[in-house]
Amino acid sequence: MKKIIIIAIALLACLSVSAQDNGATSEKKDKRNLVVKEWNVNTRGNRVLDHLTTYSPDGKKIEETEYDSFGKQRWRKRFEWGPNLQMTRELLYDERNRLVNYKKFEYNEFGRKKIQYTYDPKGKLISTKTYEYITQDA
Repeated sequence: MKKIIIIAIALLACLSVSAQDNGATSEKKDKRNLVVKEWNVNTRGNRVLDHLTTYSPDGKKIEETEYDSFGKQRWRKRFEWGPNLQMTRELLYDERNRLVNYKKFEYNEFGRKKIQYTYDPKGKLISTKTYEYITQDA
């Protein structure tokens, strides 16, 4: 009898995790290998690339680039992901692709950002940001 209960509990746990994963991964599937280009069109009808976002084969944002009105790069961000589907680092580059700073993240037990550390290109800590999540009752 105990074995049946243990098997039933394990099966329910697997189904619960599977249902949660399907919700998260279905959103990611829509972005697999996706490149999103945003264009500005001036009054003369000229199109200039404004923003470019690239997603990985598994649907995670891996790079984002912002351009000026002449189509030259303003900045670029690269995103690195851990095996637990959480962003581990965000790297910011300037218009000449020089590293400006990078951020590392810690997450709470619910998978939400807990602390963000920002470092200069040489690895010196610049700032720390903490996140607080408050549930509002209706």
